[in-house]
Amino acid sequence: MKSSLVILSAAFGLAAAVPRHNHHAHHQHHQEMKRDDATATENVDVFVAGPTVVMYSLNGNIISENDVLEGIKNGTLVWANGAPSLADPSSSVVASTSSAVAAASTTFLTSTSSSYSSSSSSTSFSTSTSVSSSKQSATSSAASSSAAGLDTTFPDGEIDCSDFPSDYGAVSLNYLGLGGWTGIQSPGSGSSLLGLTNIETVTKSNCGGTNCCSEGMYCSYACPAGYQKAHWPTTQGLTGQSVGGLLCKNGKLHKTNPNYKTLCITGSSEVTVLVRNEMSTSAAVCRTDYPGTESETVPVTANPGSVANLTCPDATYYEWTGKTTSAQYYVNPAGVSAEDGCQWGSSANPWGNYAPLNLGVGYSNGAAWLAIFQNAPTTNEKLDFTITIEGDNMNGYCRYQNGQYCSGKNYDSCSSSSGCTVSVSSGTAYFVFSN
Repeated sequence: MKSSLVILSAAFGLAAAVPRHNHHAHHQHHQEMKRDDATATENVDVFVAGPTVVMYSLNGNIISENDVLEGIKNGTLVWANGAPSLADPSSSVVASTSSAVAAASTTFLTSTSSSYSSSSSSTSFSTSTSVSSSKQSATSSAASSSAAGLDTTFPDGEIDCSDFPSDYGAVSLNYLGLGGWTGIQSPGSGSSLLGLTNIETVTKSNCGGTNCCSEGMYCSYACPAGYQKAHWPTTQGLTGQSVGGLLCKNGKLHKTNPNYKTLCITGSSEVTVLVRNEMSTSAAVCRTDYPGTESETVPVTANPGSVANLTCPDATYYEWTGKTTSAQYYVNPAGVSAEDGCQWGSSANPWGNYAPLNLGVGYSNGAAWLAIFQNAPTTNEKLDFTITIEGDNMNGYCRYQNGQYCSGKNYDSCSSSSGCTVSVSSGTAYFVFSN
């Protein structure tokens, strides 16, 4: 018989569950979301004579197995260091929903693009470059062709705040109305080395689309597919808010992360993660800008018959008070452009923050963890195409189809609300978009 107990004894160890960040229910409080604020304990399966004993701790507090299972099922909890071995990785949901427990963040891996032909159909898949390779050695076209100066050292304190730094790898998103920036945050009075307070998010209506990055503000930016932002201040929100980007100081743009000379960096190199679009229409996938405003404003467009790179940060990409993070992507209905889908929307349309579902992509504990889950509780909308996770050295099965999230070898274990996740130890993994 299998039971669950919390035994805070060193002789036994414990299995710890931590909150995933709230990527949904954004409303106007962007700063209160997407922080992995409780990844503090180790997860260990404990076996004793007779029954299997599993112990659960959350922030040092005992919680029941029912609470753990419900949290894992609905996505409000996730294993601190990856799912324990007793859990089926194809059924453990790495998701995030509205939670009173905590606000946290999610990320998942680096990847590249390739040129190849699908063995299961006559569709030819290619990148925007002339590079051709096998699925196993895919290389990123989007990352290499979408921006200039990716390896160029950023001249700290030399560029005017009114000039977007596109010559240094950053991708200008003018359609957001912020002068190319993905988000702009203004810490208020009371901020100190202990933490930033009264953080306000600047909107296009506040700045009129020009000179939005102004004195004292943190100005966040997108990087091309396969890369991610490298700058955020050491001091973050005092009560858990995240802040990211370059700092406008004395009229000039300043780096905020002393660990990097460039504006953009790659994600994990252990596993390559791609979107393979087998449909006849494009699909816009939008990563949350984290650390930063945490809006879904970083775009990746998967064109018909092509592959696109989903950057997967290592778990140590961004850490705040010792907590690790991961990345989340919003998937819009087929045919919705990045311009429409990768920005704040409304319930009138099923895109943007109201997109039907999310992808989780991140690397930790020797594996990439890839997930598909409903954008709950924001919406019950169904995505209008199928997504299947495929890949090398993959543990588990996961597919979304017709409103159902299915795991199991034959995709026969399905739920309309609980997502699914797999782990990939090495090689290349694909989120396959199909009709």
